[in-house]
Amino acid sequence: FSFLSLQLFGTIVWILVASTQIPLPLLQGWVMFVAVTAWFLSIVFLSVFLFGYANRIAVNWNQADFIFHGATFVFYFGAFLLQAATTSLHHFPRKFNSTTQERILSGREYNISIAASV
Repeated sequence: FSFLSLQLFGTIVWILVASTQIPLPLLQGWVMFVAVTAWFLSIVFLSVFLFGYANRIAVNWNQADFIFHGATFVFYFGAFLLQAATTSLHHFPRKFNSTTQERILSGREYNISIAASV
């Protein structure tokens, strides 16, 4: 069940971050990397169990599961902090030397970034 929920929520984060204009590529690139990597590795983990390879590979699967979810938590928490930091900058202008007041995130992108952070 945990792998399916990880795939579901990872896909949602992936879609939400990809649907914005990504004003800070370095920060949100890491968020995308974490979401896509965790999504892909959870599919690999799930496939190992579904196709019966877990019985053929001599690994302590409880420990592997614990390490995988622990590392995923650490990386997702870091991604959350970066996405939240990007979202908090929405009031700043996109170009500081410009006379236009274009914001880093529009109202719609701000809402999407909040959802991706959560």
